[in-house]
Amino acid sequence: MCVKYVFFIITGNANYFHYTKQGGSPVIDGVDDAKEMVNTRQACTLLGISDSYQMGIFRILAGILHLGNVEFASRDSDSCTVPPKHEPLTIFCDLMGVEYEEMAHWLCHRKLATATETYIKPISKLHAINARDALAKHIYANLFNWIVDHVNKALHATVKQHSFIGVLDIYGFETFEINSFEQFCINYANEKLQQQFNMHVFKLEQEEYMKEQIPWTLIDFYDNQPCINLIEAKMGVLDLLDEECKMPKGSDDSWAQKLYNTHLNKCALFEKPRMSNKAFIIKHFADKVEYQCEGFLEKNKDTVYEEQIRVLKSSKKFKLLPELFQDEEKVLSPTSAAPSGRVPLTRMPVKPAKARPGQASKEHKKTVGHQFRNSLHLLMETLNATTPHYVRCIKPNDFKFPFTFDEKRAVQQLRACGVLETIRISAAGFPSRWTYQEFFSRYRVLMKQRDVLGDRKQTCKNVLEKLIQDKDKYQFGKTKIFFRAGQVAYLEKIRADKLRAACIRIQKTIRGWLMRKKYMRMRKAAITIQRHVRGYQARCYAKFLRRTRAAITIQKFQRMYVVRKRYQCMRDATIALQALLRGYMVRNKYQMMLREHKSVVIQKHVRGWLARRRYRRTLRAIVYLQCCYRRMMAKRELKKLKIEARSVERYKKLHIGLENKIMQLQRKIDEQNKEYKSLLEKMNNLEITYSTETEKLRSDVERLRTSEEEAKNATNRVLSLQEEIAKLRKELHQTQSEKKSIEERADKYKHETEQLVSELKEQNSLLKTEKEELNRRIHDQAREITESMEKKLVEETKQLELDLNDERLRYQNLLNEFSRLEERYDDLKDEMNLMVSIPKPGHKRTDSTHSSNESEYTFSSEITEAEDLPLRMEQEPSEKKAALDMSLFLKLQKRVSELEQEKQSLQDELDRKEEQALRAKAKEEERPPIRGAELEYESLKRQELESENKKLKNELNELQKALTETRAPEVTAPGAPAYRVLLDQLTSVSEELEVRKEEVLILRSQLVSQKEAIQPKEDKHTMTDATILLEDVQKMKDKGEIAQAYIGLKETNRLLESQLQSQKKSHENELESLRGEIQSLKEENNRQQQLLAQNLQLPPEARIEASLQHEITRLTNENLFYEELYADDPKKYQLYRISLYKRMIDLMEQLEKQDKTVRKLKKQLKVFAKKIGELEVGQMENISPGQIIDEPIRPVNIPRKEKDFQGMLEYKKEDEQKLVKNLILELKPRGVAVNLIPGLPAYILFMCVRHADYLNDDQKVRSLLTSTINGIKKVLKKRGDDFETVSFWLSNTCRFLHCLKQYSGEEGFMKHNTPRQNEHCLTNFDLAEYRQVLSDLAIQIYQQLVRVLENILQPMIVSGMLEHETIQGVSGVKPTGLRKRTSSIADEGTYTLDSIIRQLNSFHSVMCQHGMDPELIKQVVKQMFYIIGAITLNNLLLRKDMCSWSKGMQIRYNVSQLEEWLRDKNLMNSGAKETLEPLIQAAQLLQVKKKTDEDAEAICSMCNALTTAQIVKVLNLYTPVNEFEERVLVSFIRTIQVRLRDRKDSPQLLMDAKHIFPVTFPFNPSSLALETIQIPASLGLGFISRV
Repeated sequence: MCVKYVFFIITGNANYFHYTKQGGSPVIDGVDDAKEMVNTRQACTLLGISDSYQMGIFRILAGILHLGNVEFASRDSDSCTVPPKHEPLTIFCDLMGVEYEEMAHWLCHRKLATATETYIKPISKLHAINARDALAKHIYANLFNWIVDHVNKALHATVKQHSFIGVLDIYGFETFEINSFEQFCINYANEKLQQQFNMHVFKLEQEEYMKEQIPWTLIDFYDNQPCINLIEAKMGVLDLLDEECKMPKGSDDSWAQKLYNTHLNKCALFEKPRMSNKAFIIKHFADKVEYQCEGFLEKNKDTVYEEQIRVLKSSKKFKLLPELFQDEEKVLSPTSAAPSGRVPLTRMPVKPAKARPGQASKEHKKTVGHQFRNSLHLLMETLNATTPHYVRCIKPNDFKFPFTFDEKRAVQQLRACGVLETIRISAAGFPSRWTYQEFFSRYRVLMKQRDVLGDRKQTCKNVLEKLIQDKDKYQFGKTKIFFRAGQVAYLEKIRADKLRAACIRIQKTIRGWLMRKKYMRMRKAAITIQRHVRGYQARCYAKFLRRTRAAITIQKFQRMYVVRKRYQCMRDATIALQALLRGYMVRNKYQMMLREHKSVVIQKHVRGWLARRRYRRTLRAIVYLQCCYRRMMAKRELKKLKIEARSVERYKKLHIGLENKIMQLQRKIDEQNKEYKSLLEKMNNLEITYSTETEKLRSDVERLRTSEEEAKNATNRVLSLQEEIAKLRKELHQTQSEKKSIEERADKYKHETEQLVSELKEQNSLLKTEKEELNRRIHDQAREITESMEKKLVEETKQLELDLNDERLRYQNLLNEFSRLEERYDDLKDEMNLMVSIPKPGHKRTDSTHSSNESEYTFSSEITEAEDLPLRMEQEPSEKKAALDMSLFLKLQKRVSELEQEKQSLQDELDRKEEQALRAKAKEEERPPIRGAELEYESLKRQELESENKKLKNELNELQKALTETRAPEVTAPGAPAYRVLLDQLTSVSEELEVRKEEVLILRSQLVSQKEAIQPKEDKHTMTDATILLEDVQKMKDKGEIAQAYIGLKETNRLLESQLQSQKKSHENELESLRGEIQSLKEENNRQQQLLAQNLQLPPEARIEASLQHEITRLTNENLFYEELYADDPKKYQLYRISLYKRMIDLMEQLEKQDKTVRKLKKQLKVFAKKIGELEVGQMENISPGQIIDEPIRPVNIPRKEKDFQGMLEYKKEDEQKLVKNLILELKPRGVAVNLIPGLPAYILFMCVRHADYLNDDQKVRSLLTSTINGIKKVLKKRGDDFETVSFWLSNTCRFLHCLKQYSGEEGFMKHNTPRQNEHCLTNFDLAEYRQVLSDLAIQIYQQLVRVLENILQPMIVSGMLEHETIQGVSGVKPTGLRKRTSSIADEGTYTLDSIIRQLNSFHSVMCQHGMDPELIKQVVKQMFYIIGAITLNNLLLRKDMCSWSKGMQIRYNVSQLEEWLRDKNLMNSGAKETLEPLIQAAQLLQVKKKTDEDAEAICSMCNALTTAQIVKVLNLYTPVNEFEERVLVSFIRTIQVRLRDRKDSPQLLMDAKHIFPVTFPFNPSSLALETIQIPASLGLGFISRV
């Protein structure tokens, strides 16, 4: 059947069907119908429509086409018929699976139902055609709705949508020679949309003038509300039409008369034609339109006869057709309009004949016009609630001819669209507008050099006053210049005239010079050419004469040969054609006769086959229905059995019953075996007795035979013997019969037992298979649970890493905010000191807290407390007025520092808890009580913090009261500046307190969440075991088993507790042993330092001997110790001796190497000393004696004996400020970076710290570190905008931090040290807290460096990455309709890509010169590239003129240049390239093809770094520049949105250009030996000495 239906669809051409041939041109150039058909089928398959449903859709479409070809024959004026055996109707019925006679009957008849009877009435031919078309449209509409429902189900998303983008495509105003109901509805919709367009566009125009502060008077425009009221108001055209449709005998003529009576001569917009009584005219906003009333009522009703639908519903051979009419009783809502602008005429639903009267009357009230009006009202509500944008499309001609423009038709469309009205209103104002920069760039040629000023706005004003005398022709706004109509053309004319005059002058001069030069060159060449050409012509003429004569001879013979050859070919061809043609005619005649004979045979067989096939089909359908019903019943029964089979109770019962049954059967088998054995024994006994008796009888017979002769005499005895023999024979027969019966019973029993055993074996095998299946399922579930747990663990680790990065970023942002508040506090403090002018020479307080972790280590006030005491005593009388407020203020600062200490302790506790959680392995039972204790501790701490915050607030209130109550009017008056500054300071402190409180609470919550989230990896398997154990416990029903399981768990808990206690004890013992080893190592270190100090005082020769002697004594002591230790174990002692010998050999080799290097260095020193002496002698010989006398003698460096320095610098306590001043405050980074080693200030400061540590002077260490940190902050505050300064101190701060780590004495930092460097480690102080303070300071410097970079790069990025054309000629022509943002004449401040690369090179070279860590350089470069990519992408998303194919190519080239720069600097692994990925994907998106679904799929997979909003924005902004580009279709953008709606990304359009990545400072030890560092004299540090 499917083959037949496809045959019907394919054989019919488009011109064959009535519904497809009305357009007259079924073929579209450039469109491949076969390819489109394949694409359509692929799309249907992708949306979940199976092949069977697709064939059903094509079958319905074929039926609709054939239904349109059904024709009717009129019997009379009121009835018609379908011709008998009408082929289109036959095909339609076969495709739809309905009866031909029934469909033919109801196409020509209709049923009328009254209250009591039902009538069947024939209909006329016209009504039959309308009913046929209505039926076809109804089927098509239901098929369309069915497809839409399936598409919506396939595309349905669970995510709730909060916004949308809708596209309304309208046909526009329509006026034809004959206008009917369709044109009326379209023009009505256009009236409503034009009203909304006028309100929106003119409102925007007026808002533009108001925003630019241009004087503007409102202009009235045409209001089409009266026309809308005429159509939709009460007693309007639609109301009268609906009322006429309700009339029993309503007609188009009566409706026209009602219109004339209601509106004629009463409404100015309604008219009646002169020559017609069946038409009316409405004056629309575009033009007058005459509507013909004929057909209005019928189209407004648009009914489909229910009998035809009933026939279609009765189709049983075609399953899809009844599905189309399942939901047709539901009325379509008016909002379900098609997405196109032309609202479809929604049909009334078909109802059965005996429906409820109330329901039918309600539904029949909704006519097509009523539904159209409701849909239009909902559309207007949607448009008013959204932000509309308008695109007006104008057709050049009505015939779709290329290069043909119909002016009248274009003007008519412009008037109909309201564009002329918009232009009129715009011309009344200022239609042309330029920004000041665009105007200056465009009309710079009209200005003289003296007219160009620094202010572009004033320059434009001066030029316009000279060029346009009438000031009413233009207006100056805030950012733009507004011109009246025609003024821009006037300016363009002046500019073109000036450019033309300059071009003419240039052309005049150049053309004259070129012509003179060309004339001289041509004259010289002409003479030479004439000489050579004349000789060549003579030679050619002679050659021509010879060739002419030869050619005539050759032609003669050639023509003869050709003519003869042609004749022979024609003759041969004629003969061959005659032979072939005659044979072909004979063969054709024979084939025709043969074909006629065979066709008769084929027809006979085919007709028989069709009849048989029809019978088999009906039989197959009946069998198939029976099978379906039986399958349905079997499925229900199978489902019940499966449900029962899945239940665990059934398995248990089944297993219990089977086990009992097996035991019983086993017992029964044993009993039967016993019975069988007893029967066998009985049978054997009987056989034995039988054999004995037979032997006896035989012996008796023989004896009788022997005594026969004797028995002759005793006949009486013989007779008795014969009787006995007969008895014995009977007994023998009885025993034989009993034996047979016993054997039969034994065989039968044996057979039954064998069958029973086989059945039991089968059941046992089934049980085994079920058991294996259950075990397999349990293992599969366990494996799935373990896999899921592993996945969850991986996800949790990733989430913890993300949380760590977020926490690090949050912490660095808090540091940034804290530094900003600290600077603000310092500024306010300075302003208050200046305003109040209260000198405080003795109190030397440092800045407030450096960071959240540094605040508890500000020691300057403690250091200077004893020194400032007398000064404070002197200042007490002058400070009595402000004693209360300052003391309270200091107390508040102290409380802030305490809160910060609390925060630091919480952070340390958090780290400690994390380490403990990672070490814990089997503490499941102890976790709940520990968790409760931690929560109690957390709640107590939180209560303490809240009480402290309340106390601080109370103290703040007391301070404010004290300020207001103080009687010093010059200081504390409400308007005094000191009063305001102090109040601002207090409010900032209170805000800071609140911030600290929130930070503490956040840390608390994070502590709790991380405790809950951290699970040891070892618990992974125990969790799966626990789940399996719980399942087993749930399956237990016996209370005894549960009790035993509980006892077992308690025993395991005790075991685990004992193991935990033993592990704890072992850990404590190990800790004690490690502490003892550390103490011994410290003592050894102190002893070594003392020996080194003694050796330093000795001369070099004695120093080596002393060190060797000390090493020998140490080794002997160590040897004696190990001899006593390994006295019991000689093998260990021997191994120790071998390692000792190896160590001694290594030491000897190192000593020899050092001696060699010392000798080499001495030789080099001697050579250099000789060269220096020779140079000094030469200089002295060149200097005159007078100069020698006058000039002072230069001090000579007297070489000292070699001294072994310890890498320490000694300075006096009073020289600390001088050290900070010369080394930090007044140091110029440029000179240090170029001339000295990188990080020299950091090394000097650390060597000073080492000396203070060596002296065990904690006050000196604290003072030096505090002064260093404050000095760095002052330098950065003073010169924070200089990149070199910030980079220099970031490098030195990191180096200082690395030195503190490298020489801290911790094993983790000593791995890469040399033995000499390990000797330089700090011995007395642990500076871990100061390392944290320096780390926070480095973070602040890094953030300041990023801000400096951003300020330098930001003006370069847009110009260099987007606006500048690195590849010349790629951009081509600018997009039409867009104003240029940049001029062709480059401004002085324009940057290029080379400018950006030069700046990057500058940054990189400065950081390398300063010795910044490579990892830190990579992080800085990554941040720079992120800033470049984010700013470039944000500007690309905001500028329509940048979204084109050529600009995408330009961006990709620029990005490749940046990648080349990374490759040259070996920074490809820094992560900087990944930050440019969104920009690269945006450039690729501008260049890829954007048409088909494959392109959409490629874009979705390619643009994974862009958000959905960014992709849609780029596609919307994409603007074609050249003719080979095309604008992106709205349907393609909608496809992209549908494909990306499941992507979970940020709805934010722009990237955060201010985002700073969290910075880390990886440990980078230095290989430089401290004792080799020399202090240059240029630093002015002569007051410090090397130790």
